[in-house]
Amino acid sequence: MKCWTDKAYQGAGGTTRAPFRGLRIKLRQRRHNSTHARIRCLGEQAMAALKGWRLPRKLRCSTNRVTAIVKTIPALRHAST
Repeated sequence: MKCWTDKAYQGAGGTTRAPFRGLRIKLRQRRHNSTHARIRCLGEQAMAALKGWRLPRKLRCSTNRVTAIVKTIPALRHAST
C-alpha cells in the first residue's frame, strides 16, 4: 500500500512517497511536489474532519462497527466537496 508522506520521511524507502526537498529543484520535481500535495491534502482534510466530529469519541459499540463508521467519514467529507 502506498503511503503519501511529508518531507520529514525523506529516504524512508519501501512504499512511502515523499516530495522532493531543497531550494533549487527542477521544474519536473516542482510539478511532482504539487501533485503530491494535492493527493495528501485529501487525507489531511479527512483526518481534520474526523477529529472534529464528536461521533467517534462517544461510540460504545463493536470495534467492527467503529471501523465502518470511521471509514465513512472521509467518504462523506470527500463527497461534500
